[in-house]
Amino acid sequence: MTELRYRLPQRRELVSEVPGPRSRALDVRRRAAVAAGVGSSVPVYAADADGAVVIDVDGNSFLDLGAGIAVTSVGASNSAVAQAVSEQVAHFAHTCFMVTPYEGYVRVAEELAALTPGEHEKRSVLFNSGAEAVENAVKVARLATGRAAVVAFDHAYHGRTNLTMALTAKSMPYKAHFGPFAPEIYRMPMSYPFRDEPGLTGERAARRVVSRIDKQIGADSVAAIVLEPIQGEGGFIVPAPGFLPALAQWARTNGVVFVADEVQTGFARTGRWFASEHEDVVPDIVTMAKGIAGGLPLAAITGRADLLDAVHPGGLGGTYGGNPVACAAALAAIDFMRAHDLPARARRIEAIALPRLRALAAECDAVGDVRGRGAMLAMEFVEPGGAEPDPELTRAVAAKALEQGVILLTCGTYGNVIRLLPPLVIGDDLLGDALDVLEAVVRAVA
Repeated sequence: MTELRYRLPQRRELVSEVPGPRSRALDVRRRAAVAAGVGSSVPVYAADADGAVVIDVDGNSFLDLGAGIAVTSVGASNSAVAQAVSEQVAHFAHTCFMVTPYEGYVRVAEELAALTPGEHEKRSVLFNSGAEAVENAVKVARLATGRAAVVAFDHAYHGRTNLTMALTAKSMPYKAHFGPFAPEIYRMPMSYPFRDEPGLTGERAARRVVSRIDKQIGADSVAAIVLEPIQGEGGFIVPAPGFLPALAQWARTNGVVFVADEVQTGFARTGRWFASEHEDVVPDIVTMAKGIAGGLPLAAITGRADLLDAVHPGGLGGTYGGNPVACAAALAAIDFMRAHDLPARARRIEAIALPRLRALAAECDAVGDVRGRGAMLAMEFVEPGGAEPDPELTRAVAAKALEQGVILLTCGTYGNVIRLLPPLVIGDDLLGDALDVLEAVVRAVA
């Protein structure tokens, strides 16, 4: 990656307590105006951000290892994205593609056809959020196959709409008391190497899934398998090698649509453009969002032309889907990722961070597992000497790191995973500083 210039100094610097007085004052206003159901991971309020740094309203400069949950991969205020947005909004901010279409939408669809796995003919539809993308992928699969059943997996997260809550595995905070949920969703066991029985290969884990599908549903009733190539909210679970290819092959043989949910894993995050590529899996439909547009709300599904073209005109879309400003941002972000080879940068982040995390795990028996690919890495915390999840320790590590100026996110079905999702443009020195803090905090807390 070539040397980049930033508006803001790329450094960690604390000038007040955390949270500071202005963040605390804003939090009082928030509680009086914002619904309590909207949570935030950290108690500081952002005033500015650039590259891999977030500056709060009190002037503290934090190193950002969350990237807005894998969104700001090209940096928090990428100048190329900002310029593209400014130019587009000066012409028109909205016409609705379903009323007066525009070239930006078409260009994004062309880029997605080129970037997503496979050389087959493809079509795309643009939306606003990852949940919308997943929901529409299921709609397409059901219409195209004439079947109703959808297979999802333990530890999955696919969104907060009614259908995507049904696909999501975790109750709190995503599903509790929001039911009833959409029907014909069937949950299958995920390949989770750290918690699976010893010796369970990816192929055997896939056969376990297929056996249950045959017994509980029947292959000829299944419209789609929806699966994250690396599970995100569920704990950055990387399935055992062979799991994804075996399920994709079974789906192909049985006329089932294989949907790869790449909302979090897509756009260079794991060291390839899409995580499915690590095992040469070619999904029938790919769902995308998060890193696609440099921070603006945009999502997409890209898939086999015969599947997406099976839907009648007007059956897919939305008022804001493929908004022209978001499309301009996406085109600039994709150009930047390509020009600066951000897949290679993600691999560089892995090469720096993963050995240090593994060394920390060898030193500290509260770290049960270290896993991930590219700039999507995680540590799973457990009770020492076993595999019992330790969510309290996990929360303490994240809180102590914030006090030292590093933003970390937690995740996992059991709430016991620290995930590292830095912007892909983070410099080696800045990444090293963040890892220094993380190591010191884990040693102190654990």
